[in-house]
Amino acid sequence: MLRIRLPDGKVLESKGQITVAEAARMIGPKLAKDALAGEVDGKVIGVDYLLPADGEVAFRVFTQKDPQALGVMRHSCAHVMARAVMRLFPDVQLAFGPTIEGGFYYDMGLAHSITEDDFPRIEEEMRKIVGQDEPFERFVEPRERALALCDQMHQPLKVEHIGDGLKDERTLSFYRQGEFVDLCRGPHVPSAGRIGAFKLLSVAGAYWKGDQKRQQLQRLYGTAFFTQQDLEAHLHQLEEAKRRDHRVLGKQLELFTTSPLVGSGLILWLPKGAMIRATLETFVREELVKRGYEPVYTPHIGRVEMYETSGHFPYYSDSQFAPIEMEEGERYLLKPMNCPHHIMIYQSKGRSYRELPVRLAEFGTVYRYEKSGQLGGMTRVRGFTQDDAHLFCTPEQVADEFRGCLEMTQMMLKAVGMDDYRVRLGFRDPASDKYVGRRELWDRAEAELEDVCKTMNLPNMEKPVRGEAAFYGPKADFLVTDCLGREWQLGTVQLDYNLPSEERFGLEYIGADNAPHRPVMIHRAPLGSLERFIGVLIEHFAGAFPLWLAPEQVRVLPVSEKFTTYGTHVTEQLRAAGLRVTVDVRPEKIGAKIRDAQLAHVPYMFVVGAREMEGGSVSVRDRIDGDLGAMPLVAAIDKLKAEVAARTVRQKVKMSRPQIGGGTAENEY
Repeated sequence: MLRIRLPDGKVLESKGQITVAEAARMIGPKLAKDALAGEVDGKVIGVDYLLPADGEVAFRVFTQKDPQALGVMRHSCAHVMARAVMRLFPDVQLAFGPTIEGGFYYDMGLAHSITEDDFPRIEEEMRKIVGQDEPFERFVEPRERALALCDQMHQPLKVEHIGDGLKDERTLSFYRQGEFVDLCRGPHVPSAGRIGAFKLLSVAGAYWKGDQKRQQLQRLYGTAFFTQQDLEAHLHQLEEAKRRDHRVLGKQLELFTTSPLVGSGLILWLPKGAMIRATLETFVREELVKRGYEPVYTPHIGRVEMYETSGHFPYYSDSQFAPIEMEEGERYLLKPMNCPHHIMIYQSKGRSYRELPVRLAEFGTVYRYEKSGQLGGMTRVRGFTQDDAHLFCTPEQVADEFRGCLEMTQMMLKAVGMDDYRVRLGFRDPASDKYVGRRELWDRAEAELEDVCKTMNLPNMEKPVRGEAAFYGPKADFLVTDCLGREWQLGTVQLDYNLPSEERFGLEYIGADNAPHRPVMIHRAPLGSLERFIGVLIEHFAGAFPLWLAPEQVRVLPVSEKFTTYGTHVTEQLRAAGLRVTVDVRPEKIGAKIRDAQLAHVPYMFVVGAREMEGGSVSVRDRIDGDLGAMPLVAAIDKLKAEVAARTVRQKVKMSRPQIGGGTAENEY
């Protein structure tokens, strides 16, 4: 007897083994008709899956209304796309075709170089397949028969993947749709006719299994939604994202650049971008002083032995630059993390419990060897600076210190107007071998972290996610949603009992009992990396920064050359008040000067002419609200200073955000 527990608590019973579709029919005929997928004990499965013969399962059915169904449908659309390509071009080798945030892709090897000119043909063939409404049929084969089948289909990449990536699997599942058969974990919608509106987006190069030394493939991207309206809203959002692309705006607004002679993924901050960064750093430093942090500086390299002790080497050796070999036999690493260096500072002298907590802070630059295909402007780089800090405290101080780090992160996000976020707790996966330290330390750290977060009533906090912890401890990540509905992982706070442990660095402090004790370590970076954070800000504000962050806060605009002297006087007064200001003395008409200032996203323009010079005033133009009229110069300066001091964030009406769910699904072997 199988007991099927529904979301509302109701329990159905089945004497024989049934499929998801049959269980949905027991609930109601309309639900059975609308069913696209199901969920059993938290795992998303297709409607053709068999439920267990006995026991009890938590069960629900997904229809078009459920976000989970969107991911299933998109994966089915990826199969339809691959099938269409195989119909149009010969000898296609299939690799992987997963769903991703906002859509899907399929990696394929073929002689023909797909371009956007091919998209209409492929989409038309996809529409034919969807119109035929053939079912997605799942079947399972023993390992040897699965190998033989992929070999018969002339799919060498699938054969190889069964041989190494799936070497421990005794049976493997496939999906058939008409003449198209693909090795796939699933799930899929019942038939192709359940696929909604779709669109091919782009094509790019990729490597088999991400290895630059392996076969080069073509990655075809697409997206799909259940309705044409949702698709069009998403496409509009993508166009807006292109307009806001920080790589484009960074060049237009002269914020940053890169150079092949310097190296890929290494940012050169131009004066205006450096001003934004410096302003953020000043803001953070002032807050650190208020909260009792002490500034430190550490070198950009360190001995490999130190990182072996911490576990960063070899745990993350694949993402680190190769060690630097010295003549004396010593080996050094470009610094991948700041924490071992801060540990050495803590260890530089004896510590008493009276000194704790010790809070060490640094804008520390670190280096990671990201693959070239993964680099992207400022948001994925090889050298970046973290607003990093490490706190060393007694076990009794953990709750207050961790709470303080979370509160600081919240305050900083609010200061830049990014208060739409959720907090994700990342815990250890007990089945994984990537984590260091004893189980009892992990259990204690996870319980303490969760208790603190519950007392703070953090917005949108979810249940802890297993497998998302740092290798040395659990963490709380801030996932921030920008004005386009895109989510970015920015700030993080991590609790660590392992690096201070005897097995690692053996940190100590002398307690009130005059005996040595082990401190607890907290890692925190409210903004994450400055490169990534500012890249996200550029796109969030579309380059139009709030006054307190803007590299150029005011532009003085004399209406003609006759008023250049007064314009210079106004500029000097603004600069003396601590405002960032320029004066436009070009022999251009005032309309052109105003337009250029608007295009440069300058928050305020002070227009000066005969009337303003005679009255010691300025005509104020607001980037958002337009003409504010004439004001005495002193009053105008006070207005801007007050807005800067309050760190006011003023934006035009935000865009509505369409549904963009259906993120990565575990549907590819």
